[in-house]
Amino acid sequence: MTSFSKRYGYGANVVPAPISVREDAPHDFRGVLVDLAYESLAKPSVVREIVCRVLRVRADSNNWSEFPNIDREVRELLDDAPWYKVYDVAEAIYSALVHKHRHDAAADFSRELNAYFVEHGIGWELHQGELRYRGPEGFEAVVKSAHAAVTRHNHRTAASELHEALNDLSRRPHPDRTGAVQHAMASLECVARDVCGSTTTLGDVIKANRDLMPRPLDVAVEKIWGFTSERGRHLVEGREPTEQEAELIVGLAAALGAYLAKLRP
Repeated sequence: MTSFSKRYGYGANVVPAPISVREDAPHDFRGVLVDLAYESLAKPSVVREIVCRVLRVRADSNNWSEFPNIDREVRELLDDAPWYKVYDVAEAIYSALVHKHRHDAAADFSRELNAYFVEHGIGWELHQGELRYRGPEGFEAVVKSAHAAVTRHNHRTAASELHEALNDLSRRPHPDRTGAVQHAMASLECVARDVCGSTTTLGDVIKANRDLMPRPLDVAVEKIWGFTSERGRHLVEGREPTEQEAELIVGLAAALGAYLAKLRP
């Protein structure tokens, strides 16, 4: 049975909280993760097995009863774990559900977890079993739409490059923002080459095909290419893109690639 808010659509228009958590696993989230795990896996003992395996600790053999003993043990283990191990546990729970062929439960777990992230400003997203970087709402909408568009129009290399851009932004402890910019622009370049039947660089493709985009957007693309040549490809000491700059370039490249992909199906 679905909840009242879901039956009547009251939770559909939740305003995403500004992203304030990236390298942390807040205390409340650790407790919610346990609750979500119970909804999918039913028993604390099953969840304890996963938690102990991920944290490389031995289960307390003196705890036999599901509640309150094993439940308390699970919560204490997660409360004391390093923040990044908590996210390892989240991925492991999803993996366990898939391994048990409980794909609907895995999808529900992923959906509820991601909804919590959005509502509480946590900058991660569980996607196909892996936690990856989640940017601001507008950034997410553009990149997801663009990835779907280039995939739908069979620009597989471009889709792969866009995926790698997100992977680079997700890297911890140090995100590879330069790599993200490189992959995002490579994605745009792949689409432009495919559409124009060219093997030259993106800058040359734009110069040779001025009608590819409405003017003066063609000039704007050249400027983006120039910016990324300095910040993303030909590195200058101390000029690595900031988080905001990397998000801007990835978002722009994604949007432009989606536009080009739709020009010539």
